[in-house]
Amino acid sequence: MAVTIERDICTACGDCEPLCPTESIYPHKGLYAVNADTCTECDGEADAPKCMEVCMEDDCIVFAA
Repeated sequence: MAVTIERDICTACGDCEPLCPTESIYPHKGLYAVNADTCTECDGEADAPKCMEVCMEDDCIVFAA
């Protein structure tokens, strides 16, 4: 599984990028995106995705469908 960043909600603050243990979050067209091929939802690293915990915007980072 993976998380995704909602582009219409992302403020490009960058708080999520340095917390990603798999370096799956990256700058993309002025905002941030998640590489679904490498995102593990922090499985084995934390109880919940670290990016979700640090994001200040509600529903910006969500579980991918």
